[in-house]
Amino acid sequence: MEEFLNHLGEHFRLPLDNPVLIFSLILFIILLAPILLSKIRVPGIIGLILSGIIIGPHGLQLLEEGLFVQVFSTIGLLYIMFIAGLELDINEFRAYRNKSLLFGLLTFSIPLIVGFPVCHYILGYGVDASFLTASMFSTHTLVTYPIVSRIGVSKNQAVAITVGELY
Repeated sequence: MEEFLNHLGEHFRLPLDNPVLIFSLILFIILLAPILLSKIRVPGIIGLILSGIIIGPHGLQLLEEGLFVQVFSTIGLLYIMFIAGLELDINEFRAYRNKSLLFGLLTFSIPLIVGFPVCHYILGYGVDASFLTASMFSTHTLVTYPIVSRIGVSKNQAVAITVGELY
């Protein structure tokens, strides 16, 4: 029995390196996080993002950055894009096409133009790191749209124009 427990304990060392345990943990979180957070009226996508931060290499370090984490991160990003695409009203986008393009250009370029000098000159990041960090500020809509949609303001003209920048 002691040998069995020692063998079992080897599989549960942190960070997890057993692919079955990693996959099980991620599936458990995908199932549980949205259900728990729906009880307190928080969109499920927020729960998934927070859970990823908590269990990841910069949180509790249950998972280290590796193939599984990269694959599931990419799948999560594609999922967010898919949900945003499903909820996009093409007719409304066509009606506000010019406004959407202008607003999209501004909401992308302003954070990029402001973020790059802040990261490069004030925070002391290199050129590549500054550009990538500023780009993250510029692509905010992809994460915020599912949240805005969930609370019911996605039919607002300003929101429709903002989301139109992606498509």
